[in-house]
Amino acid sequence: MTNYTQKDIFRQVHFAVMAIEASARKARVSGKEMHDRLLAQDLIHQRLFRHYEQLHTQSLEWVVDDTLETLANWEKEAAE
Repeated sequence: MTNYTQKDIFRQVHFAVMAIEASARKARVSGKEMHDRLLAQDLIHQRLFRHYEQLHTQSLEWVVDDTLETLANWEKEAAE
Protein backbone atom coordinates (compact mmCIF):
# COMPACT_ATOMS: atom_id res chain seq x y z
CA MET A 1 0.00 0.00 0.00
CA THR A 2 1.30 3.42 -0.94
CA ASN A 3 1.63 6.01 1.80
CA TYR A 4 0.74 9.41 0.40
CA THR A 5 1.77 12.64 2.06
CA GLN A 6 -0.51 15.66 2.12
CA LYS A 7 1.70 17.18 -0.57
CA ASP A 8 1.20 14.11 -2.80
CA ILE A 9 -2.56 14.27 -2.34
CA PHE A 10 -2.57 18.01 -3.10
CA ARG A 11 -0.66 17.40 -6.33
CA GLN A 12 -3.02 14.64 -7.42
CA VAL A 13 -6.12 16.72 -6.67
CA HIS A 14 -4.62 19.72 -8.46
CA PHE A 15 -3.83 17.55 -11.48
CA ALA A 16 -7.37 16.09 -11.52
CA VAL A 17 -8.94 19.55 -11.30
CA MET A 18 -6.80 20.80 -14.18
CA ALA A 19 -7.68 17.73 -16.26
CA ILE A 20 -11.40 18.07 -15.54
CA GLU A 21 -11.54 21.79 -16.31
CA ALA A 22 -9.44 21.48 -19.48
CA SER A 23 -11.56 18.53 -20.63
CA ALA A 24 -14.71 20.54 -20.00
CA ARG A 25 -13.39 23.44 -22.08
CA LYS A 26 -12.48 21.15 -24.97
CA ALA A 27 -15.87 19.39 -24.81
CA ARG A 28 -17.61 22.78 -24.47
CA VAL A 29 -19.48 21.81 -21.33
CA SER A 30 -19.38 23.21 -17.81
CA GLY A 31 -16.80 22.01 -15.34
CA LYS A 32 -19.64 20.65 -13.19
CA GLU A 33 -21.08 18.65 -16.09
CA MET A 34 -17.66 17.17 -16.90
CA HIS A 35 -17.05 16.39 -13.23
CA ASP A 36 -20.44 14.70 -12.94
CA ARG A 37 -19.89 12.61 -16.07
CA LEU A 38 -16.42 11.55 -14.96
CA LEU A 39 -17.72 10.79 -11.47
CA ALA A 40 -20.58 8.70 -12.86
CA GLN A 41 -18.05 6.50 -14.66
CA ASP A 42 -15.64 6.56 -11.68
CA LEU A 43 -12.99 7.96 -14.00
CA ILE A 44 -11.67 10.47 -11.49
CA HIS A 45 -10.47 7.76 -9.14
CA GLN A 46 -9.99 4.88 -11.57
CA ARG A 47 -8.07 6.93 -14.13
CA LEU A 48 -6.85 10.35 -12.96
CA PHE A 49 -5.85 9.36 -9.42
CA ARG A 50 -4.90 5.72 -10.00
CA HIS A 51 -2.67 6.52 -13.00
CA TYR A 52 -1.42 9.89 -11.78
CA GLU A 53 2.23 8.83 -11.87
CA GLN A 54 2.03 8.09 -15.60
CA LEU A 55 -0.48 10.75 -16.64
CA HIS A 56 1.12 13.78 -15.00
CA THR A 57 4.22 13.31 -17.14
CA GLN A 58 2.18 13.89 -20.30
CA SER A 59 1.08 17.21 -21.76
CA LEU A 60 -2.24 18.60 -20.59
CA GLU A 61 -3.52 18.36 -24.16
CA TRP A 62 -2.68 14.63 -24.24
CA VAL A 63 -4.37 14.06 -20.86
CA VAL A 64 -7.48 15.91 -22.06
CA ASP A 65 -7.69 13.88 -25.26
CA ASP A 66 -7.14 10.65 -23.33
CA THR A 67 -9.73 11.61 -20.71
CA LEU A 68 -12.37 12.49 -23.28
CA GLU A 69 -11.72 9.35 -25.32
CA THR A 70 -11.86 7.16 -22.21
CA LEU A 71 -15.04 8.89 -21.04
CA ALA A 72 -16.74 8.33 -24.40
CA ASN A 73 -15.72 4.66 -24.41
CA TRP A 74 -16.82 4.03 -20.82
CA GLU A 75 -20.14 5.86 -21.32
CA LYS A 76 -20.78 3.79 -24.46
CA GLU A 77 -20.02 0.55 -22.60
CA ALA A 78 -22.30 1.56 -19.74
CA ALA A 79 -25.14 2.26 -22.18
CA GLU A 80 -24.88 -1.17 -23.80
